[in-house]
Amino acid sequence: MTPADFDVAAGSLPDECFRQPPDLGIILGSGWGDALEMDECLVRVPYSDIPMLGRATVPGHAGELVVYLRGGKRIVAWCGRRHWYEGSGWAPVVLPVEILRRMGAGKLLITNAAGGINPVLRPGDFVIVRDHVNTLGLNPLIGSHSPEWGSRFPDMTGVYSQPLAEKLHAAANRLDLRMMDGAYAYTSGPCYETPAEVRAITRLGADVVGMSTVPEAVFAHACGIQVAAVSLVSNLAAGIARHRLSHQEVIDAAERAKPTMRLIIDDFIARI
Repeated sequence: MTPADFDVAAGSLPDECFRQPPDLGIILGSGWGDALEMDECLVRVPYSDIPMLGRATVPGHAGELVVYLRGGKRIVAWCGRRHWYEGSGWAPVVLPVEILRRMGAGKLLITNAAGGINPVLRPGDFVIVRDHVNTLGLNPLIGSHSPEWGSRFPDMTGVYSQPLAEKLHAAANRLDLRMMDGAYAYTSGPCYETPAEVRAITRLGADVVGMSTVPEAVFAHACGIQVAAVSLVSNLAAGIARHRLSHQEVIDAAERAKPTMRLIIDDFIARI
């Protein structure tokens, strides 16, 4: 990929998208797509109208770009995401971050639904991602490089911003939520992990596991964008849960947590 590969996608968006830099970009994961409070909606674009992105194919992902105002802040939200397992390569996965970079965004909040591994976690808890384990052995920065994307060999020591994490903690404290710091293990999907894989991932130091977030976080960090990430624990991981896993369980958990999701995002926006 090169920046030129994304020119057509960026050119398909209304001029309003680029009128001024957003105060915050948001990528909303499974079930988080409706967790927005808006004062004024400026732009709505379905993913199907954005070249290289294409419609969202996974239930629980609305597939819509929204530019809106909230509390005097300009927010760009990607309601739903594309995944590596959908088979279209890295371009649609990281395109939202590249568009945010072109808009001049300096901060990005990434959300997801994840399986809980740490024994203290239970469905409905939230985890602030402070580090990650990429189990794929693949990376969205593999391939041709552009200086616009930062260093060819970006340091991954501080992918997730401490100041932004503190704002999430402040939101959790005000809302009296169960929210802990943790590490996120990234797997390719679409299969859920086996119990043996979960045991191995536990030994690698992860607290939650999922099929997203890390590619976007890596790409954004390389580009110099501050990143915060938060996981909804939608289920317990394989071998920990006593029932078969399903995506419907993820959707149902997100539906129950939706009022809390709205409060977290709204409080976070007010603090940036």
